[in-house]
Amino acid sequence: MEIKSNKIDTANAEITATISMDEVNANIEKIAKQLSKTANVQGFRKGKVPVAIVKKQYGQKLVEDAEAEALRGVLSEGLKELEISNESLIGEPNITKFDKSEDKIEVAVKVAMRPSIELGDVAANVPDFKKPEVATKDVTARITEIAQQQAPLVDIKRNRMMKKGDTAVIDFEGSVDGELFEGGAGKDFALTLGSGQFIPGFEDQLIGVKRDEEVTIKVTFPENYGGDLGGKDAEFKVKVNQIQVKEDVEINDELAAKLMPGEETQTVEELTAQVTKQLEGEALAKLYNEDLKPKLLETLVDTLTFDLPEFVVEQEIDMALNKKAGTMSEDEIKELRENADKLTELRETFREEAARSVRATFIIDALAQEKGVKVEEQEVMQTIYYEAMQMGQDPQKAYDQYKDAGYLPAIQMSMVEDRVLSGLLNDKIA
Repeated sequence: MEIKSNKIDTANAEITATISMDEVNANIEKIAKQLSKTANVQGFRKGKVPVAIVKKQYGQKLVEDAEAEALRGVLSEGLKELEISNESLIGEPNITKFDKSEDKIEVAVKVAMRPSIELGDVAANVPDFKKPEVATKDVTARITEIAQQQAPLVDIKRNRMMKKGDTAVIDFEGSVDGELFEGGAGKDFALTLGSGQFIPGFEDQLIGVKRDEEVTIKVTFPENYGGDLGGKDAEFKVKVNQIQVKEDVEINDELAAKLMPGEETQTVEELTAQVTKQLEGEALAKLYNEDLKPKLLETLVDTLTFDLPEFVVEQEIDMALNKKAGTMSEDEIKELRENADKLTELRETFREEAARSVRATFIIDALAQEKGVKVEEQEVMQTIYYEAMQMGQDPQKAYDQYKDAGYLPAIQMSMVEDRVLSGLLNDKIA
């Protein structure tokens, strides 16, 4: 066997070899002898099957196994020559050539390795920034908002026109094409205008209506509405029984105690301090997510240079191409199928962005290893569960959907990225 190994760069290598058919035949003999000891062939006792019978029984499968064993030998010897460990390999080896003739097989195998990244002084790339300050009026507004959420609803005395934020206590009856539909009626239902609780357009048509008035509201159910009502026009007869507003709540220590059960200090001052801290955290998170994290990652991608595994970039291009295809017409897709040059040209438009995306992934991975950042699968599950519950969805069902779609690794990587970049930014303001 003749083997040549070539390290293209620090992330890619190619192994070429010429395998003689003598070696393949020797492998066939070896595998056939092994099988003769274990094969079950009618008419022969186990372990006493003649090699010739085994060859006849397994035929092409023996040849394929013999060739596969020779290929494994090529890969093993090539990696040894290149001084590449199996642990540093990424993905499966890619057989780019397999030319078989009567006396030999010429093969070429490409392998990819995890890039070696010199991170250097990453902290020098973190942008300077100031921790956001929260205005007193914003703190007061948030405390007032929290207080209002705790406030009871009271009937208004003066019969005025309703406005956004009011709660209308209504009787309603809905119909489609003159026919009442299930779940379309209610008595003394409390609906806060502007809450988006009802069909789009319903609440808007109650603005300006007074107590004891009866109105007909016309709406169209959204296309994705459940049951058979999606996309249909409907009419609702509505009577306003009462208009309610939130009662004014005094911001004092009594309210603070109610809002901070279990706290040692239950005063307005402590409530103000906690709300201030919460708003500062929200402002910092917004600054991180919308500005600093994207900028920092872009800077690291621009600054840190290293070789990329070719097949990973190609996979990223394929994903971008598939996403693009989802927005194309059938005629456009047909044209790409029939015109290889045009398809190649389109693929190349994604190469630069794909390479940047792959580079960013390896940078985050290297930083996570350096800083010991890990996200376990249990944490991914908890995150999905929490978000599902926030949206009123079944947590287990949401998790299973993500898992079945193969999204869990991407979610895990996103969480790792968030922690790595947040950690770099936090160190800047520590």
